[in-house]
Amino acid sequence: MTDEDSHPEREAFDHDPIDHVGISAGMSVAELAAEYGNAGIGAADVAEAIDVTSEAFGREETTVFLGLAGAMVPAGMRAIVADLIRAGHVDALVTTGANLTHDSIEAIGGKHHHGSHDHPDYDERAFDERLRDEGVDRIYNVYLPQEHFTLFEEHLRAEVFDSIGEDVVSIAEFTAELGRANAEVNDRENVGEDPGIAAAAYEHDVPIHAPAIQDSVLGLQAWLHSQVSGFSLDALADMSPLNDLAYEADSTAAMVVGGGVPKNYVLQTMLVTPGAYDYAVQLTMDPPQTGGLSGATLDEARSWGKLKKDARNVSVYADATITLPLVIAGALDAIE
Repeated sequence: MTDEDSHPEREAFDHDPIDHVGISAGMSVAELAAEYGNAGIGAADVAEAIDVTSEAFGREETTVFLGLAGAMVPAGMRAIVADLIRAGHVDALVTTGANLTHDSIEAIGGKHHHGSHDHPDYDERAFDERLRDEGVDRIYNVYLPQEHFTLFEEHLRAEVFDSIGEDVVSIAEFTAELGRANAEVNDRENVGEDPGIAAAAYEHDVPIHAPAIQDSVLGLQAWLHSQVSGFSLDALADMSPLNDLAYEADSTAAMVVGGGVPKNYVLQTMLVTPGAYDYAVQLTMDPPQTGGLSGATLDEARSWGKLKKDARNVSVYADATITLPLVIAGALDAIE
């Protein structure tokens, strides 16, 4: 008897050898993605994410829900999201009040700047104390001058709150007004920067949901305004339109960047519909072993009925500022 004869039948084995990634000058993103697919570990996951995303984007009947958490706008991912909305690849956006705050700051003329997470002459605490004295807010290695928040607060008072008046509105209605104001001021003031995510969503009738909007400067300003007026936000009013969108869709896809509230809000839409997601892609750095939602695998979401049993899904565990541009560029390259 040979060693081969003593082995059990390889039921789960499919002879698909690892190839070695080949790189050449001038290769397209689609060609690079194909090379990732020849490799293993994280590279294989990225390739699978590109393939799933391209299939979801390429099907007109698929309704795409994008969850956007983290500091993605300050980090420079703003144009990717705005362009996806304009191209018709996003049907609903769930994000944070913080991303909308930073998006608006850029729309009306503010800028984020390259910075540093440390300083050669100071320890971390002393470095951040100096930044505070200089009026600079730090997001890891991104700087934002504090005067831009003053500009943003003035923008809200003059362009958004005055338009809404004394009404109680849904958060999606509020973010739509924000998008309208961002677009108008951007055009009127001839701002060099793109009007951004909220403006693109407003112009293309894509709802923006920010269920934890209170956890942001945008939310703080909304609360302050509610203290001196009849204005208020109805946090439950958005749930019917979003759940209806999922209920009526022929096919659905979840694109989840980061975790937290945006991730759960996207996935939980399927708990009150007869269906579940056909496609799901998650870009995160949080590990699943802690039991937290942010790192939970999409396979775990399947156990809740949020994904179909045969759904195509993949989780990529890496910095989303690295993976999001690669996945989206590869997907767009593949469908063109």
